[in-house]
Amino acid sequence: MHGNEETRLRVTLLGALQVCRGDAVVAVPGARLRGLVARLALAGGRPVEPGVLVDALWPQRLPADPVNALQSLVSRLRRLLGAAGTVTRSEGGGYRLGVTEDDVDALRFERLAAYGRDRLRAGDPRTAAGLLGEAVALYGEPSVIAAVAPAVATRLVRAAVEAGTELAEAELELGRPDDAATRLAALLAEHPADERVAALLMDALAAQGRQADALDLYERVRETLAERLGADPGAALRERHLRLLRSPAPEARREVPASNLPAALTSFVGRDDDLARVGTLLARGRLVTVVGPGGAGKTRLAVEAGRRHRHEYRDGTWLVDLAAVTEPAKAGAAMLDAIGLRGAALFEASGRMRAEGS
Repeated sequence: MHGNEETRLRVTLLGALQVCRGDAVVAVPGARLRGLVARLALAGGRPVEPGVLVDALWPQRLPADPVNALQSLVSRLRRLLGAAGTVTRSEGGGYRLGVTEDDVDALRFERLAAYGRDRLRAGDPRTAAGLLGEAVALYGEPSVIAAVAPAVATRLVRAAVEAGTELAEAELELGRPDDAATRLAALLAEHPADERVAALLMDALAAQGRQADALDLYERVRETLAERLGADPGAALRERHLRLLRSPAPEARREVPASNLPAALTSFVGRDDDLARVGTLLARGRLVTVVGPGGAGKTRLAVEAGRRHRHEYRDGTWLVDLAAVTEPAKAGAAMLDAIGLRGAALFEASGRMRAEGS
């Protein structure tokens, strides 16, 4: 809950610094005073120790009396912002700015990006696209932050790349390859050695029917990795390359096929190599068998692989649970049931037709 909207303080840190009290913009003069606002705002209303503030505001050379210099700067900020309680001193001695995380764009950006990522991993690309799109729209260069918290600025830059990449992934799952390709091409121009961006751009180009462009992209990225890092493409890129080489001529673009794959209730991390291996095997043949002891995560791996490759199968990607099937003759009916064709009824009708024709 926020107090009076007319006195609510909001701080923009992404792009040009802006401080607003209600609807009024408050001009903040001087680089050091702007730095104090930025460092306090990054805490989202939590207290910041004086030593942390001194190090952020005077990184090269400390003033003769750092404590007094900081107190003087804080007094100036209090007078500038006006309302009582805007900048307060905590019991532990730290300084606190009267904002919440909702009032600081950089903190909102990180939270939206994290929520969007969670929804994408849970198999909900539509909600993910909305959250990630809002995060991407908020982002601007964190130059103000870099001056007082360089590690935070570096983290935000990387988070922006990841948010844009994950938004493109959601767009691909929603059958919007044009949007995804445009977004990914811009990201790859800024980060030409980012293999995840390149791999998704190959997917987007293939979904547009531009298989040759996707293969050309692979070669460009391979050369970039060799020149800049002395490395070869990773498993995910190699798997996509092999799949494109083995795929038939591209068909007209289509929407993402239907599927009954369950939504993931938790994130799926740490098995990228397994997923890449499954992808490679799928490119070589239609049947891939995942084996392992009970509880090893075979079903989860298979479902995640199906989710990631669903756009490659025009008739859909379907999970058929045969655990309850005890008679081999009923397996076919179970498979038809899974895709909504009422398999048992079809098989019975087929049997009657054969009997009547004999």
